[in-house]
Formats: sequence, structure tokens, C-alpha cells
Amino acid sequence: MQSSISTRSASTQRSEVSSGRLLSLDFFRGLTVAAMVTVNNPGDWGYIYAPLEHAPWNGWTPTDLIFPFFLFIVGVSITFALSGGKERDGQMGEQRVVGKIVKRSITLFLLGLFLNFFPKFDISIVRIPGVLQRIALVYLACSLIFLKTTPRQQVYILCGLLVGYWLSMTVIPVPGVGYANLEPETNLAAWFDRTILMPAHVYKPAKVWDPEGLFSTLPAIGTGLLGILTGTWLRSDRSAAEKVAWLFAVGCLLTLGGLIWDSFFPINKALWTSSYVLLAGGLAMLGLALCYWLIDVQHYKRGVLPFVAFGVNAITVFFLSGLIPRIMTLIHVTQPDGTEIGSKEYLYRNFIAPFFADPKNASLAGALTFVLIWFGILWWMYRKNVIIKV
Repeated sequence: MQSSISTRSASTQRSEVSSGRLLSLDFFRGLTVAAMVTVNNPGDWGYIYAPLEHAPWNGWTPTDLIFPFFLFIVGVSITFALSGGKERDGQMGEQRVVGKIVKRSITLFLLGLFLNFFPKFDISIVRIPGVLQRIALVYLACSLIFLKTTPRQQVYILCGLLVGYWLSMTVIPVPGVGYANLEPETNLAAWFDRTILMPAHVYKPAKVWDPEGLFSTLPAIGTGLLGILTGTWLRSDRSAAEKVAWLFAVGCLLTLGGLIWDSFFPINKALWTSSYVLLAGGLAMLGLALCYWLIDVQHYKRGVLPFVAFGVNAITVFFLSGLIPRIMTLIHVTQPDGTEIGSKEYLYRNFIAPFFADPKNASLAGALTFVLIWFGILWWMYRKNVIIKV
């Protein structure tokens, strides 16, 4: 019995690798995007449970793990999407692959920029960085690194990025301040962003720094590289049990390393500190290893496909889930007292909030309702094999 199970697992593994797609990866991506849509669309921003908010500065909450999880998944996906191009002989073939990478990166960046432009379209005050913009830059850098380097070299680059960022942030004196520091408005990354982008083009609530700024994108590339190394390991000829065991072991070590590094380089999402990269990357590795073992090895499928539907159209749902609420806010509805409010707020006030005594529960219900609507749309798209590729 044990021998037949091992043979079946090995054959399944070879099939997965040759097909270039893991169901567990689509599920993990879909779960991450569903969580992202949930935290980005509460019914009322004034009433949010603490785990669904970002940490004010140092420290972390479950919400702070969502974005690095997605970048980690981007890295894993790169290994499955580009391995054929990397293994193909001929410079012309590689040039075509690079061209597609650049084109996709530009498309992602422009989609993010459009969300920042909408609805005012005022170039003088538009925020240039953003979530999709960072995804674009990390995808571009990690894809090129994957094509041009070996796994050993990728480890060196990863270490160089994390150690170099740590030393830059804690040793280099900040111009105009005179000393290195990690405070919100006076750290080196904030100075770099407002110098390059100018205050008019950074995150408006922060005014002089940006949580998706240029300088902090460097360690974010490290998050993508952790995904690439994980994807390379999953594509190897090792047994499924060995893959999972090592992913759990390395994931635990990375998480522990992040917690230790936190003592002198605090875990901080806004700065994307090196300790944060290790912590989030380690937890993402553990999450993917668990999904891989349950879904692709043990073939547990109950409740999986709805999140897979989210995963295969991840960028589409993220973009539209940011755009549609803004459009709804522009469509005003007149209330009985004569005042006008946006249609999104109107629907929440009249069809969700009255059913809950606790405003936090109502706000969460509003977010989950939005997610459930998307579940219905994406499930229909999945059944019809409608996949919008960016």
C-alpha cells in the first residue's frame, strides 16, 4: 500500500510540473485576493476590527500579511510561467519572453496609475506609487532575475537586498535630518520618495512618504525572490513529502529569523523592512506548503474551487474591486430628508447596517457581501473558462 501511494504521488507531481499549474497555488492566490478585497472594502471605515486594520507603524496584523503573500505568489508563479522560456535555446526566444515581461509590467503599472487618476484625472496631484505599481516593478525585476540567474545567485541577490536595505536604513544619515532613523517622516525611504516623486505624488494621508514607495520596493523584490526559490523547489524532481517537509522547515526558520531581526530592525509594512520580508515570506511559505499538501498531494477539494475562481482572475478582481466602489460613490442617491449620498453608502446604510446592532459587525458584513458578489461573478467566469489575462 505504501509503495502504491508513493508511486501515485510521484506521477501526480510530474503531471503538475509538466502542466505548469498547481491547483493549490491558484487557491492560495484566490484566498489572498479575497482577503485583500475584504480589508479594502469595509462597510464603514470608522468601524473596523483590529485584525482587519494595518499596524499604525511598527508591528503587524493579519492584514499586513496580505500584500507580501501576493508578491510571494507572484514569485512562485514566475517559475511556472517562465521556465519554458528559460530552458528554450536561442536568443530570439528569450528576447520575446523579455518583451512579454516588459509589456505586462507596463500594463500593470498603468492600471494602477489609472486607479490613482480616477476620478479627478489631475496629473499635478496624482499619486504615482500604488499596489499594482509595486506588483509591476516586483514582477519585472523578479522575472528578469529568474531568467538571467541561477537559484544560488538568486539567494545571493536576496541576501544582498535585505542586508543592504537594513544597513541603508539604519546607518546612512538622512539628508536634512543628519542621522539615520526609522520614524515615519524622517527615514531614508521617505526622504528618497519625496525627493524623487515630490510630496504631491505620494500617498496623500501620509503626505511626505509612501507605503508603496520606490526605495522600499527593493526589499519587496526580496519577497518575490522568496517566491521564486519556493517555486523552483516545487518544480524539482523531489518527492512531494520531501518538498513539503523542507518548505515547512525553511518557512519556520524564516519566520523565526524575522522575529529575531525585529529586535533591532522592526517589522514594519510601510517600510517593508528586512525583518518583515522574512516573517511574511516564512508564513507565506508555510501557508503554501499546507495548501500544496492538502490539495495537490492529498487531493482535498472541498471548498477549494470558489477560491480558485478568485485566483485565476486575481488582477481583474483587484482592479475592478477598487474601481467599482469609486464609481458607485460618484452616483448620488437622494434620501428622504433631501440629502444626497453615494449609492455605495446608501446601499450599506439601508440594506446591511440596520440588521446589525454592533457597527463593526455591520461593517464586516458589508465587506463580506461585496466579496460574495464577486464570488458569484468569478464562479460564473470560471465555469465559462473566462480568464482575463493582463
